[in-house]
Amino acid sequence: MGAGASSVMGPEGEAGGQHTGLGDLPESCVAAVIVHLDPPEICQAAQLSRTFRGAASADLVWETKLPSNYRHLLALTSDEKNAHKKSRLCKKEIYARLCRPNPFDGGTKEFWLEKNSGGIFMLISSKALLITGIDDRRYWNYIPTEESRFHTVAYLQQTWWFEVDGEIDFFFPAGSYSLFFRLHLGRATKRLGRRICITEHIHGWDIKPVRFQLSTSDGHHFRSKCYLEKPGSWILYHAGDFVVENSDVSTNLKFSMKQIDCTHTKGGLCVDSVLIHPKGFRRGKVFATDTVT
Repeated sequence: MGAGASSVMGPEGEAGGQHTGLGDLPESCVAAVIVHLDPPEICQAAQLSRTFRGAASADLVWETKLPSNYRHLLALTSDEKNAHKKSRLCKKEIYARLCRPNPFDGGTKEFWLEKNSGGIFMLISSKALLITGIDDRRYWNYIPTEESRFHTVAYLQQTWWFEVDGEIDFFFPAGSYSLFFRLHLGRATKRLGRRICITEHIHGWDIKPVRFQLSTSDGHHFRSKCYLEKPGSWILYHAGDFVVENSDVSTNLKFSMKQIDCTHTKGGLCVDSVLIHPKGFRRGKVFATDTVT
């Protein structure tokens, strides 16, 4: 009763006083509170009132959600070539821009911010990888597919010597990351509108494990191995973890997967891409690998 009455009373306790609510809070106070929310929650708060909408667009709010080296990342975005226009973007617009897929290196790689956490993700296509024998169509082919972000995967029919290498220099924000190879045993296609997996070329992966390797420019090395299995599913095979301590220094990564035991052939494998994302983030079907010491 007292609370209800106080909302309609004037300063002297007389009826007729104006009702106050959240919209009467100073915008700077609202911004100081919602800065502690996640980006989707900030966008929801913006719907509460004009004051919240203004606070939810404030640079001081969105700068805390951006990686400290966001200027390096923004410079890579290809949808806005005019540097002057980029410099005029507010922090909320920069965050939204970086959350889109941003291709670079001729479209063979792309990065984006995960919109809920602001963590950086990266995909490296099979065409950006060095694949032994890729130019010989007796062994390898690039095939189109709707199941890849790059619309093309490298398909191995048969080989004695399997080796895939990659390298990248990138200004990763500080943090811990995991690197995966996205692979598929068998060739996925559609028949009568239904997805099927062609398995005729699958062989050799249960005899010897594939070995993965990851090394960084600061001298970190990670080695692991794993048998490839589960035909018909795209699987992320964990190749290793790495840590970035300085966001303003480019990190060089070298990574590979190989099965070079020439006592048997192997085939029926699709190589789509390499995925890098913050350590601990769960995405898709993941196979842990056995660490090699």
